Amino acid sequence: MNCRQWHLICSVLAFGIFTSPLLASDYSQQEVQKLRHIELEGQANFRDIGGYKTIDNQSVKWNILYRSGELPRLSDKDLTKLDSLEITTVVNFLTNDEINARGQDRLPEGVNELFFPISGEAENNLAKVVLEARQTADFSNVPVELNTEVHRLLVGDAAREQYANLIRVASDPENHPLVFHCSHGVHRTGTATAILLAALGVPWETIRNDYLLSNTYRKEEVEKRISELQNMAAEKQGIPPSKVDMTNINAFYILEASYIEASLDEIHKTYGSMENYLHKGLGLKDKDVEELRNALLE
Repeated sequence: MNCRQWHLICSVLAFGIFTSPLLASDYSQQEVQKLRHIELEGQANFRDIGGYKTIDNQSVKWNILYRSGELPRLSDKDLTKLDSLEITTVVNFLTNDEINARGQDRLPEGVNELFFPISGEAENNLAKVVLEARQTADFSNVPVELNTEVHRLLVGDAAREQYANLIRVASDPENHPLVFHCSHGVHRTGTATAILLAALGVPWETIRNDYLLSNTYRKEEVEKRISELQNMAAEKQGIPPSKVDMTNINAFYILEASYIEASLDEIHKTYGSMENYLHKGLGLKDKDVEELRNALLE
């Protein structure tokens, strides 16, 4: 038993079984969020998705599944921490072009990295729009609906095979503990997490709350980025930073529940239900879902 597992056991004994990151009191909420978060110097959005209750009163196992953003900038201290978590497998959703631009993941020796690239075209389009907005200092051209559009695309053809592969890999205890990630741990990883947790029987409200936790863990880096853009726009426009209209750019960086809801809406529109999506959309068999639940629930 490693230090992380002992810490989790002590916390569960102190607070009981956690059903979601939103508990009755603010103190409990903060405690659970801290417990869930793996603090790394090189990645702010690395976290455990265990502990969530399912609709049939089971729980997702702790210390098995982690969601994250990219991992090229991990420090030596971070590698020691991942080693203590006994990470066995990393699933990387980034494309070759993205990896070439951002760098290879830094991982402890012996970790098996699997590449299931999901085209970053929709996210790249977002980046291009933001880049143009930076150049023109006009953020009104950043459509707030682009975040929802990304999530709709991800439950279509864009990631069908990749998400099915993730579920099959996650179903095998030989691959545990497992980390899956994209660039910021928001769009591709957020949708993957929603599908995984839904397949396990976690209520959608809990899934939505988990998605929004990226706002908590990325708060510092997002605030820094928004401040940089605000100051840049103020200089280009010749006005005080407080006078810059940041409405659209804030919508781009600060997640709303409606973004991940777009994934569920698209699933219901196309397949009628999450169960149909798992089988008809991702091509999973009953056995695949059963193996996932057997491996990850207790």
